[in-house]
Amino acid sequence: MGATNGQDSLVVIADAGPLIHLDELAALDLLGDYRQVLVPDAVWREVERHRPEALQSSRICLSRQPLQDTAGLADALTAMYTLHAGEREALALCLAQPKSLLLTDDTAARMAASVSGIDAHGTVGLLIRAVRRRLRSKEEVLRLLADIPRRSTLHIRPSFLADIIREVDESA
Repeated sequence: MGATNGQDSLVVIADAGPLIHLDELAALDLLGDYRQVLVPDAVWREVERHRPEALQSSRICLSRQPLQDTAGLADALTAMYTLHAGEREALALCLAQPKSLLLTDDTAARMAASVSGIDAHGTVGLLIRAVRRRLRSKEEVLRLLADIPRRSTLHIRPSFLADIIREVDESA
């Protein structure tokens, strides 16, 4: 399924977290709504080490990207926010791409993206987006959200997850 509604020009760049967590929830196909998802080399290696099956999906277009020159702002943000190699490469790739979206579950990477003017979304945001885009029913997303503590390695405060579930449940 290709991207629509003006998202064809959006460059989507993934950190390891959303790839791993969506695969753990059997929901990696939600990324198929994007035309292409760029995966920096360091992220690819991390996912290969922790969840190689996530890279083998035929339902999404993952494109492995070679190491990017991270000199400049990406390196400064890496030092400031204590980012790992994959997050640094993903951020550098975002900085090099106008109109990019960073997929990450890492709080520090999201803060670094925010101060750089880069939009960032995580696994939970992608699940909520699935309802808006009609990729999953509200009931399916509520089940996936409730399954996060049991089926995924995503670390999320139980009270925060409960608030998200309540908001999704109360939405139209």
